[in-house]
Amino acid sequence: MNYESLIQKLPGVARPIKKLTFKEKFKWTILGLLFYYILSEIAVWGVASTAIAQFQALEDIMGASFGSLITLGIGPIVTSSIFLQLLTGSGIINWDMSTHHGKVMFQGTQKILTYILCFVEAAAYTLMGAIQPMNFLPLTVGLVIFQIALGGIIIVFLDEVISKWGFGSGVSLFIAAGVSKQIFLRLFNPFGTAGTPSGVIPYFISSVLSGIPDFLALLPVLTTLFIFGMVVYAQAMRVEIPLAFGSVRGFGRKWPLKFIYTSVIPVILAAALLINFKVWGQLLASRGFPLLGTFSPDGSPLSGLVYYLSPPSNFIWNLVTFNIVFDDVLRVVIYTTFFVVASVVFSIFWMHSANMDSRSVAKQIQNSGMQIPGFRRDIRVVERVLDRYIPSLAVLGGAFVGLLAAFADLTGALAGGTGILLAVMIIYQLYEEVSVQHVEDMYPSLRKFMGKT
Repeated sequence: MNYESLIQKLPGVARPIKKLTFKEKFKWTILGLLFYYILSEIAVWGVASTAIAQFQALEDIMGASFGSLITLGIGPIVTSSIFLQLLTGSGIINWDMSTHHGKVMFQGTQKILTYILCFVEAAAYTLMGAIQPMNFLPLTVGLVIFQIALGGIIIVFLDEVISKWGFGSGVSLFIAAGVSKQIFLRLFNPFGTAGTPSGVIPYFISSVLSGIPDFLALLPVLTTLFIFGMVVYAQAMRVEIPLAFGSVRGFGRKWPLKFIYTSVIPVILAAALLINFKVWGQLLASRGFPLLGTFSPDGSPLSGLVYYLSPPSNFIWNLVTFNIVFDDVLRVVIYTTFFVVASVVFSIFWMHSANMDSRSVAKQIQNSGMQIPGFRRDIRVVERVLDRYIPSLAVLGGAFVGLLAAFADLTGALAGGTGILLAVMIIYQLYEEVSVQHVEDMYPSLRKFMGKT
């Protein structure tokens, strides 16, 4: 049995044999999210009740819940994607992503690598202290690792279910679900320590009733609203390529190229890369090998590479009160630069691996029977026209979302700046997809006219 045959025999979720209706996609999306929330409430047997708080900050971006069956979240999926994109983008692995064979090899290899990473990350979390077993008997440790890895594999299948049968991708939806849950709790949680509510709204109401209103408590809410507005505005920016049907005279349409061309993927991958640095830095430091940096008892980086790749806390407040030091400015510059550059690089990689480059889009236009008015119906001509826009949009869009994510992290928005950015972009993208599906269901004649099955 060769490698390609092995890939084709991997267990997976079959694609629907017919086009799903809006109600069917909605049903599978809700079922997937419901199952995800149920898994987040199922505790791993054998784990001590005391969790390491500093690792819980990773939950927002990774769609995880430490100590539950989804402890790993989307970590293995995203990490395997980063690894393979680096290999294919650098030419170490030569797969043509525009062909069916290249897609099968990439997706199959990613699935195998994801399964392996589920067990590797589960073992690393358990053996290096991120998850603490009740005892370190081999049977207990083995069962904890197995449960966490099993939860990661279930997430892989849930991702396939939503991607093939629902709206959007499972990876994006799980991030949005996790962030939305955290936003709701941090806004409205009436419980806290020493009788002080931990939710922003209950705390502000409490401060008003006490006669000393704390308006600064609303800063995270205002920051979140600002980020929301910026993302929605940027999502509406696009370049529209006019097209005409060669066989239908007088009828045409526009092919939209969004400013945020590669959507949320670059930010997810860049944030996941930073998270991996921090996780492995903490795990190594806890074992006496501070190769990536040292950490305080609460998990804050104190030195090393991880220190300069982390945003300083309360930076905006210190800037407003002129209580800022050069070290904080240096950290902000390095963190922002890294985030922007990483987002641009991943945006370019994703453009090629997801068939969003000029050649692939030109093939889509050519296969649909359309052409650009005033130009010959030649795929090379269409590709040259698209080359004026797509590479620039991939770079500028990646840089914009990277810069906005870094800014959001520095301002201390609800549920983490990057998490807020991802949630807003994912929900807006999901809204657009649902709107398209809803229109198609209401007007089946339009679907037939456009040649959709």
